[in-house]
Amino acid sequence: MRCANWLAIVILCASFDAFSDPPATTQVVDTELQDVSAELAKILKKHKLPGMVVIVTKGDAIIASGAAGVRKSGVDTNISIHDQFHIGSCTKAITATLCAILVEEGKLSWDTTIEQVFPEIVPRIDKAYRVVTLEQLLTHRSGLPEDRKPTEILQTIRDFQGSLPEARRFWMIDSLSKPPAAATGTRHQYSNAGYIIAGAMCEKVTGFSWENLMTARIFKPLGMATAGFGAPGRAGKLDQPRGHTMMNIGIEPGDIADNPAALGPAGTVHCSLPDWAKFVAAHLTRNKLVAPETYAKLQTPVTDPQIPYAMGWIVTDRDWADGEALTHSGSNGFWYAVVWASIRKEMSVLIVTNQAGPAVPKACDDAAALMIKRFIAPAAAVTK
Repeated sequence: MRCANWLAIVILCASFDAFSDPPATTQVVDTELQDVSAELAKILKKHKLPGMVVIVTKGDAIIASGAAGVRKSGVDTNISIHDQFHIGSCTKAITATLCAILVEEGKLSWDTTIEQVFPEIVPRIDKAYRVVTLEQLLTHRSGLPEDRKPTEILQTIRDFQGSLPEARRFWMIDSLSKPPAAATGTRHQYSNAGYIIAGAMCEKVTGFSWENLMTARIFKPLGMATAGFGAPGRAGKLDQPRGHTMMNIGIEPGDIADNPAALGPAGTVHCSLPDWAKFVAAHLTRNKLVAPETYAKLQTPVTDPQIPYAMGWIVTDRDWADGEALTHSGSNGFWYAVVWASIRKEMSVLIVTNQAGPAVPKACDDAAALMIKRFIAPAAAVTK
């Protein structure tokens, strides 16, 4: 029995007001790796979550880490810092970076339109979408409607018989055949379909699947050996954490443990926190994958009174960050991940849990605020 209706495309953006600057406290900054597992255990107990892992980075280095809780509720198998977690819509920044690589290679440009890449589908889509650009897709300003709640297309795609690129193409045509919810470029509307279309663009201009491109162009160059797609682990063997329902029921890896695989560019990556940290560090240090100016482009938000969204990042000013902070969160309904990062300090806090639900963002905010106060916040920000 399929359960697509309760598999939400929650893959939510973190609210840029998720937590404000930390209150005044004594600054403690350690340059040696510190274990914060005991602090996480207290947060888990308070919020009644199965497990949580956190990492604090500075430059390319991890300066603090912690793991608390269990891989599956009711089973005494502890979570490890090296376990794999589903990061949901935090995948979007990685997909946008893949697009940037192809832009630097001349295979795409930020102004490349849907019509230019897919001229054969033009008769089947609403004319307003023909001129939508790659940049508009990645900044959620294509006119495509908000789609974070489950829709009928999820079950259709889950039952689709064909390759993942073919499924994405089907999803793209279905999405673009309906009238836009807003004029192109006029309004931010969080669209997973937009990222699926951007992924399909990458597939069309290279001849390779999004999964193969992500592995070859991002995971391998960064040494992200644990990175993969869908719910981590093998069914029947507790080799990795299980995602949990709001009722604290662990879900075995398989068909119902994640959104359809075709949704990949919008949010199906899993990896360990140390490996995810390698990607975040590349963005903060602006090296390795693309040129510094290309990273700057990816991190520059569209001027919008609704939300300062760049390409896979919300960008907002924070005192503790000494300027601009990057953030995003993601969930498929069974996992939750969030990152907060200071561009100027080249420091970040990454947090993952193996459960989603109303209480989880607050638990992660508690952990993030604690790590920021302890390791990131400068004296000037915590004494004023």
